Amino acid sequence: MAHYAFINSNNIVTQVIVGRDEDEIVDGITDWETYYGEKVGERCLRTSYNTAGNQHTSGGTPYRGNYAGIGFKYDEENDVFVAPQPFPSWTLNDSYLWEAPVAYPEDGEQYVWNENRKEWEAVVIDETL
Repeated sequence: MAHYAFINSNNIVTQVIVGRDEDEIVDGITDWETYYGEKVGERCLRTSYNTAGNQHTSGGTPYRGNYAGIGFKYDEENDVFVAPQPFPSWTLNDSYLWEAPVAYPEDGEQYVWNENRKEWEAVVIDETL
């Protein structure tokens, strides 16, 4: 089972499907990216469910940086999928993941990013609810 991402003319992922393995031959079809792309009318590229942060989850070879998702951009120069930038202050790192300008606290608490203040704020849980 392989996964394929459809890319519009702006290199944005519009949908991701499960399809045939790239080495599977059915009715003489050997190029599934081309086949699916022609069926949908958009460029189609394989994406790996096991790749995130340019690492393969089981130690294999990472494929296209990250598993594609709807709204991701395909960076043709680096042949990777990149998630939308979550906040203007965040930068893309060498693993094709977005990083806040301040590291996430590692104290076991939950935080949300405050873009106006450029800092992590603790999540306050109202236990009376």
